[in-house]
Amino acid sequence: MELVPVIGLEIHVQLKTKSKMFCSCDNSGEDKPANTCVCQVCLGHPGTLPVANKQAIEWSAKTSLALNCTIDEYSKFDRKHYFYPDLPKAYQISQFDQPIGKNGYLYILNPETNEEEKIRINRLHLEEDAAKLFHDDKKKYSLVDYNRGGTPLMEIVTEPDIKTPIQAKLFLQELRQIIRYLDVSEADMEKGHLRCDANISLHPVGEEKLYPKTEIKNLNSFKMVEKALEYEIQRQTKAWLEGNPPKDLTTRGWNEAKGITEEQRTKEEAHDYRYFPEPDIPPIHFMLNPDTTCSAKEIAIELTCLKTEIPELPDDKRKRFMAEYALSFDEAKLLTEDKATAEFYEQVISELKAWIEDMEEPEGKELTWEENKFQLTKLASNWIINNLLPLLAQKQFIIESMKLTAENMAELISLIFSKKLNYTSAVQILPNMLDTGADPSHLMKDLNLGQISDTKELENIIEQVIKENPKPVEDYKKGKEAALQAVVGKVMAISKGKANPEMVLQILKQKLS
Repeated sequence: MELVPVIGLEIHVQLKTKSKMFCSCDNSGEDKPANTCVCQVCLGHPGTLPVANKQAIEWSAKTSLALNCTIDEYSKFDRKHYFYPDLPKAYQISQFDQPIGKNGYLYILNPETNEEEKIRINRLHLEEDAAKLFHDDKKKYSLVDYNRGGTPLMEIVTEPDIKTPIQAKLFLQELRQIIRYLDVSEADMEKGHLRCDANISLHPVGEEKLYPKTEIKNLNSFKMVEKALEYEIQRQTKAWLEGNPPKDLTTRGWNEAKGITEEQRTKEEAHDYRYFPEPDIPPIHFMLNPDTTCSAKEIAIELTCLKTEIPELPDDKRKRFMAEYALSFDEAKLLTEDKATAEFYEQVISELKAWIEDMEEPEGKELTWEENKFQLTKLASNWIINNLLPLLAQKQFIIESMKLTAENMAELISLIFSKKLNYTSAVQILPNMLDTGADPSHLMKDLNLGQISDTKELENIIEQVIKENPKPVEDYKKGKEAALQAVVGKVMAISKGKANPEMVLQILKQKLS
């Protein structure tokens, strides 16, 4: 029997507003001592009234727009009832039948087919996060920290369009990147800012019927999502082949140490939560055009303004980088992974254009940007991806606050392009630029690293090497091409890596022909 996986994701994203969702408590409680960022509202004391965080609603609407969701004119909050120690009110303020966004979609690139695939988004709604539980199995007690309780939490629910664990991972990565570009959340999975519940079921090929799903709770890394889904496909396939397919909706947890999912409980359905409209919070009115009037008893949100705040998103930026700068998909993906890196690259290109147009060729002719554009954009891409980013990671610097400026990076690339500085010397200079913010031209002089391109000086070094290394010279004359590289290596060693390698090769061939 051939079985097909059906996967849907529920993603929870903590918003980085200054205050919590329904009270004025500090929203940075994860860095504070337990139970210090709390008040009567987020602890659910009787008689307290929630006040909705308008910025959280705006950020959720902005995210909905970025995910191609439809936003209706009205939305509201609802009470979702369940009793658990991390929810002191015994209900959660969430959204049921009128979410902020619905019927959206996101495209991901399938690595197997190299084609874009559309993953539909069922809804995006806003709610408050629960508190955090700490279990001590040895001492047999649990502790609760209410600092997280009441944090604004966006929940994004996909349609069951995902077919493989890899697709699930790619969707999550693309979503996290969009959220970071919008600057509404840090979306750090390790810290729980972005958490994922994965729903999965199998069905025989050719059948349209959906069978009871299993929900894998609280997956907090891309790798964990992929591994948990792979395991669950194997477990459910075995059950099907044994004639015992899942019959109930169940909730399971991922045991990282054992590499398995473990059953936790039977899954609740919507009617179990006894939803009803939250009576203490007014409805949200999304004004679809500036002339819309709004009641004083409504939370008014202007969609026109929010649309203008959406930046160029990762997918559009990748495609533009490929078209405008002749980059490969992988190069564009790496440069746009982080918004600050993409901005730095474009600043370098802008500065590089000015450096090149002011530069003269050896014959006295002016270099033109258009003639050399793609060679230069690729050179800049290579140096940022292969040299700068690994160096930043090694030094634990972030690109936004490093001392190295886009102008200095552009100057370094122009020196390499004009052959005034070779690769080896440039690699020596870059860490110094990063530490001090110094100009590459000054460092090149101070450290005596300028490339030797003077023909007479190179000839003197080459003649010395030829005299001192008769064997590789004789081998080359006998037709062994590889021997020439040994001679070039000797020249580079004597010149301390400063000799222009192209000129060295040219002069050597002339002298040995």
